Amino acid sequence: MFGDYSLSDLGSIFVMQGFAGLILFSVFVLMALGLAIIFGQMGVINMAHGEFMILGAYVTYLTATFFQNHLPGLFDAYFFVAMVLAFLAAGALGMAVEWLLIRHLYRRPLDTLLATWGLSLILQQAYRSSFGAREVGVDLPGWMIGSLQATETIEIQINGLFIMALTVLITIAVGLMMFRSRWGQQVRAVVQNRVMAGAVGIDTGRVDRLTFGIGCGIAGIAGSAFTMIGSTGPTSGQLYIVNTFLIVVFGGAQSLLGTIASAFTISQTQSTLEFFTSGSMASVITLLGVVGILMLRPQGLFTLKIRR
Repeated sequence: MFGDYSLSDLGSIFVMQGFAGLILFSVFVLMALGLAIIFGQMGVINMAHGEFMILGAYVTYLTATFFQNHLPGLFDAYFFVAMVLAFLAAGALGMAVEWLLIRHLYRRPLDTLLATWGLSLILQQAYRSSFGAREVGVDLPGWMIGSLQATETIEIQINGLFIMALTVLITIAVGLMMFRSRWGQQVRAVVQNRVMAGAVGIDTGRVDRLTFGIGCGIAGIAGSAFTMIGSTGPTSGQLYIVNTFLIVVFGGAQSLLGTIASAFTISQTQSTLEFFTSGSMASVITLLGVVGILMLRPQGLFTLKIRR
């Protein structure tokens, strides 16, 4: 595998693939943070999570188109507006779905899996009817185009650096919300003992709805980031949902730190293997490695002690 490359070439390859892995890691983290909140804190298997991401991507596309046609002078700032709108749109849809569908299926994980899988098919068809079957892309703002020349053989993409910085900020914000805000205290109380939390005056239904909405909203932001590195189609979300669930389970369903560590491990492994093997083989090797570790540690890399 490595015999055809010199040590210098291998060093450059590992650095470039490591950076590509960090970009993939950033999208994985944004997706997995929302899913970790929904699955880890609420026990809901949301198979439509990828479609919430794609909703954010389409909102970004619509925002970019609007700025190009009506506000060309402010086009360089459109992405920040798009992120806010993507979060609000995905979050609002998530809260509506929780109220109309999910709240009737708590404690029935198989039913939530089937219901949200059906929802994903409905959303895919809605996107196909609204935007067409072909993939669409957005034009990057001028300041995101290009790369930084680190060495003669290593280039670092500016949009990749922006996505990583965005991921760091979102991760810090989610951590502060979970462990420093009143909402985070209520979420952790409901997770530890739902009956007791309700008995002391916490509106568990409202906490569930807000939690589901915030998780979906973060997926919407992931969709905005996704437009920076790829085109958007009605079924694009399905390409990420399996890896996202794998990350959440591997890291520990109720641990944000585990989610981050798991996303980093899987993205770096997959990115490096894809260069030396095929994409499908890289996925197979990564999956086998994760399954092997989960056989030895089924609770995931990190776990939280909670009362039942």
